[in-house]
Amino acid sequence: MVKHQPLQVYERQLCLSCITGIYGCRWKRYQRSHDDTTKWELLWSIILLFTFCLLLVWFYFWWEAHNDYNEFNWFLYNRSGEWSDGTVPILATTAAGFTYIAFLMVLALCHVALGQQLNLHWLHKIGVTAALLTTVIGVISVNQTWGQEWDVIPISLQATGPFLHIGALAAVTALSWIVAGQVARSEKTMFQVVVVLLYLSVLLGLYVVPLYISSPCIMDPSTLKQRPDVIGHQGAPMLAPENTMWSFQRALQMNVTGLEADVAISVDGVPFLMHDLTLRRTTDVGKVFPDRHMEDASSFNWTDLRQLNAGQWFLKDDPFWTVHTLSSSEKRLIANQSVCSLEQLLRLASYHNSTVVFRLRRPPPEHPCYYSWINDTLQAVQESGVPQSLVMWTPDEHRAQVRQLAPGLIQTSVEKRRLKRLNLDGISRLLLRYNKASTQEIGNFSQSNISITLYTINEPWLYSVLWCSGVSSVSSEASHILKKVPYPIWLMRPDEYCLMWVSVDLISFAVVIGIFIFQKYRTSGMRSYNPEQIMLSAAAVRRSSRDLNVMKEKLIFSEVGNGVGSAEELYEDNGYDY
Repeated sequence: MVKHQPLQVYERQLCLSCITGIYGCRWKRYQRSHDDTTKWELLWSIILLFTFCLLLVWFYFWWEAHNDYNEFNWFLYNRSGEWSDGTVPILATTAAGFTYIAFLMVLALCHVALGQQLNLHWLHKIGVTAALLTTVIGVISVNQTWGQEWDVIPISLQATGPFLHIGALAAVTALSWIVAGQVARSEKTMFQVVVVLLYLSVLLGLYVVPLYISSPCIMDPSTLKQRPDVIGHQGAPMLAPENTMWSFQRALQMNVTGLEADVAISVDGVPFLMHDLTLRRTTDVGKVFPDRHMEDASSFNWTDLRQLNAGQWFLKDDPFWTVHTLSSSEKRLIANQSVCSLEQLLRLASYHNSTVVFRLRRPPPEHPCYYSWINDTLQAVQESGVPQSLVMWTPDEHRAQVRQLAPGLIQTSVEKRRLKRLNLDGISRLLLRYNKASTQEIGNFSQSNISITLYTINEPWLYSVLWCSGVSSVSSEASHILKKVPYPIWLMRPDEYCLMWVSVDLISFAVVIGIFIFQKYRTSGMRSYNPEQIMLSAAAVRRSSRDLNVMKEKLIFSEVGNGVGSAEELYEDNGYDY
């Protein structure tokens, strides 16, 4: 005698097959399972979630660090000696890894929503491990070589915090559909309580997050100060070779109010503009003086420096990916640029009535001007004929002597000090990196009549935040971009932000409650069953042959005893005419 199970009907579920197949390579029906996820697979789900969160922060960091890509590439150049855009491979791998991990997270959520067991395929486990290790190595590397850049995250949150809060709240609200479904289907009270409490904790945390979001752009528009002045950092290095006359002229065309440069001193005592310690990156010294390309830039005399070309490297390396936007005449002009002296820059600034700020680098001890470098630079300033009120003097060495010889210079410090010390040294201006001054410090310095210039500001969002903070001026490599920012990107009154915050919270809470009620009502009349195996009742067995031909039938046989039944016997037992 043979026992058999009732006739079963299977419906094609293409979507479910794709979800379980891509996530765990479970393409067949019999490979799927509604059993609880094993502890091992649950651990991999936690690893997947952690990797997703880490990649999300990593991706956000590099997105906001766009303001300082040139600084990062310069760090790489100092280590390798070759100029290349190191952000391209980092951005490519980060985007690919984040897309891959986010896709797996979506598939995992779909498994939970459908009640399927989580079973990540071993290939995906290797991929998740590779993404996690790569990201961890990247975080450690950035922390060691570029640790100061992490400050961009809290600063950027001042511009993106209110909008990221809305996005996070929308995502968590949408997850309530899955959470409510799991709670409604579960028969374990403890599981229901834990899941609900955990979800509500996250939700309530997001509801009160705006209490800790502070942004200078949440203010009364009537108290907004005037637009910060823009100083061309090394001229306009995105449009022309840095520290060349054409670069400064391009910056002046962008309506900058000042020019900033890095100054070194030649062997014969001529201050000239050069950012790097050597001439390799920005000149053709390897071609003109092949035996001296590794020497310090200050070891050359002014006659030798004048022989170098300081523009062809820009057309070759294209450091900002902007060469294709230049006309043929501009390219020819750039190709003929030479090393610029400080006196040339000062004369140009004097003609356009623009402020000049320069960082003076002291030559090596064996240099002939090691002790006279301050006097040599001060002499160049005086001989240029530029009004002293247009020059921001930054060296701290012999500052008292400089104040006596040139009392009209704007005494500027590149270090943040106490107000009392600044007043004693006669310093009226600060030149700081944008992460070295908080909004509160900017306000305190402004009240003490000390102006602050922050560098290097290239992104409109950062310029807008500093504008709202009350900064008087910024130094930028992208003056042509900031020129197009006549007003902060966003500005919101405190009462308007409070209304938006409360409204979003109330809408989210109402949606969550509605979803929980709907899921409870939806599953209240349902009994637990396997959606892939619907057992036919006696009435279904008696359907007409026309209806049965539409269905896909599968007969499951079981052996009992020593005999094996045939298909004919099974049909006869069910009332079919074989």
